[in-house]
Amino acid sequence: MMKNTVKYLTLLLMFTLLLTSCAAASYPPLTDDKNGAMIDNDYKGSQIGEEFSTDAEDGFQENPFASTATQNVSTFSADVDTASYAYFRKLVNAGYTLEDLQNNAAAFRTEEFLNYFKYSVTAPTNGALFGSKTEIVPCPWNSENLLFRLTLQAENATERVGNNLVFLIDVSGSMSADDKLPLLKRAFTYLVGNLGANDTVSIVTYSGREEVVLDGCSGLDSARILDAIHSLRANGSTNGEAGIAEAYRIAEKHMIAGGNNRIIMASDGDLNVGVSSVEELKALIEGKRDAGVFLSIVGFGSGNYRSAKMETLADNGNGVYYYIDGESEAEKIFGTDLLGTLYTIAKDVKLQITFDTEMIESYRLIGYENRILNQEDFKDNAKDAGDVGVGHQVTVCYELKPCAQAKNATDPWMELAVRYQKVGEELYREDHYKIGAEAYSENANEDLRFQACVIRCAMLLHKSQYLPEGYTVTALLEELDALNLSDYSDRAEFRELIRRLTIYTPIQPRS
Repeated sequence: MMKNTVKYLTLLLMFTLLLTSCAAASYPPLTDDKNGAMIDNDYKGSQIGEEFSTDAEDGFQENPFASTATQNVSTFSADVDTASYAYFRKLVNAGYTLEDLQNNAAAFRTEEFLNYFKYSVTAPTNGALFGSKTEIVPCPWNSENLLFRLTLQAENATERVGNNLVFLIDVSGSMSADDKLPLLKRAFTYLVGNLGANDTVSIVTYSGREEVVLDGCSGLDSARILDAIHSLRANGSTNGEAGIAEAYRIAEKHMIAGGNNRIIMASDGDLNVGVSSVEELKALIEGKRDAGVFLSIVGFGSGNYRSAKMETLADNGNGVYYYIDGESEAEKIFGTDLLGTLYTIAKDVKLQITFDTEMIESYRLIGYENRILNQEDFKDNAKDAGDVGVGHQVTVCYELKPCAQAKNATDPWMELAVRYQKVGEELYREDHYKIGAEAYSENANEDLRFQACVIRCAMLLHKSQYLPEGYTVTALLEELDALNLSDYSDRAEFRELIRRLTIYTPIQPRS
């Protein structure tokens, strides 16, 4: 009896130790930090150095103030990418501190934070492609200046044409983590479920070599498409150049005249064979985009994520750059926002603001640092610019230093010009808007107050010289707590991310 009991206890102990070992391998240990938060030490300790080295080479320098006396025209390319905000959310939820994030400011682009959220805008009317909303209020972080906000709203309805989609999927060894290829497989199920008889799907994979897994399958055959996706396995090196070339070949093979011909590339951007530098990638894509095929990018994962390379591919491939950090973002991109994800409504969208030197003394474009264009680029149709999808919004903010007489003036303070080519048309259009004191208000509405919070978050990440000395993430949380966010789940989520940063960041006294 005693021997059986000892044997039973021994087996029970061994089984318990085995379970503990498996759990430790699957879930990195969590420990309390000095503020009582649970931090994933293994995740941070093993990956933070690699993860943030990805964009460090790009550096970051926020746009400075420009005097209108010497430069009264501001020109830049539109941007509707949202990737860096989703990446920020992933890292905050993983336990990274504000200091961690600040050390790699280039990974977080202010315009992608602003454009992640939707705002109240007048819809396009009278056949216009864009609706617009402009507001000017006292600048929340500098009472001597003004904050100018512009939001463009693209037409929300479109005739659904046939889709010729090529999924270009990275199956290299770096994609084996659960937040990469396994998440990618789950994400694509949302898209496949929305396809129909007029749609064609192909799948090209790349690792050490490229392979055509699916060649021109009907969108109705969702079972075959999903079987092909779920059969993928991660292994080998990453030859993105060969994969991109093959994807364009397949896209051109199944080209739909008047349809939506698009490559959707899914990767962590860790290209280590063939063309891999940002400039080489840019040259490769520029040579392909005139074929009439759009290239959109969906980023996954962490550890060796290459954000700059992913953005370069999308920017130069006439597409949009997304990042998927979980199931909810996958459903948003390939479900809720599917039309905007798939259908481009305007190509080469450029914005140019000409300031009246007697109304505005100086200005600072907030964000869009890598979207700046020369003044002469505005009317140069050969100069590539951003592309806007169905229902997309483009939000732009400036910090302005006004001249003394501006608020009482009846003349416009500035003129906005938007230049673009509507998909399906050969000629370029230009829309012009005059903006002045009629847009000014002493009190910002809820949209603009929230946008100001998003901007200050980015300014904190960038250690902006334009924030007041001593401004903290705790002060930002106070601003967000003063807003009514109950009707906006995405804005409420942003507030909770900032709350987490206050837990992970020692509270500094305000000066």
